[in-house]
Amino acid sequence: FASGVKGIALNLENENVGIVVFGSDTAIKEGDLVKRTGSIVDVPAGKAMLGRVVDALGVPIDGRGALSDHERRRVEVKAPGIIERKSVHEPMQTGLKAVDSLVPIGRGQRELIIGDRQTGKTAIAIDTILNQKQMNSRATSESETLYCVYVAIGQ
Repeated sequence: FASGVKGIALNLENENVGIVVFGSDTAIKEGDLVKRTGSIVDVPAGKAMLGRVVDALGVPIDGRGALSDHERRRVEVKAPGIIERKSVHEPMQTGLKAVDSLVPIGRGQRELIIGDRQTGKTAIAIDTILNQKQMNSRATSESETLYCVYVAIGQ
């Protein structure tokens, strides 16, 4: 967009274009000029991202400066088929007895936490991440270290 806000075009129709905006929509008005970047959406990846807070495009918003040495990965990639995936066979202890007994989570598994406002979703996620510190302190090799990625989507 002319304002510098970026987005990705998802619907291309004769009279309309549907765009997912990666920034503040208040800077966008009807009739604004839009130009393509000519590039496929990619984001930073790798260990340089550990401990950082970034926006939807991987730009740091935590006030700690630019990311150090990092690779970039495309956002839209074809997921591997079920047969090609490594099976989830090792449990991950959240440290929350109710969760560990009712909803066992496998190491390497993604977990979606949904619910009404003010019901403790963020607290469960943060407590689980903090409880991994004890597990990682016992790790004897890099392959035993557990990395947690927390993604919050909201208004």
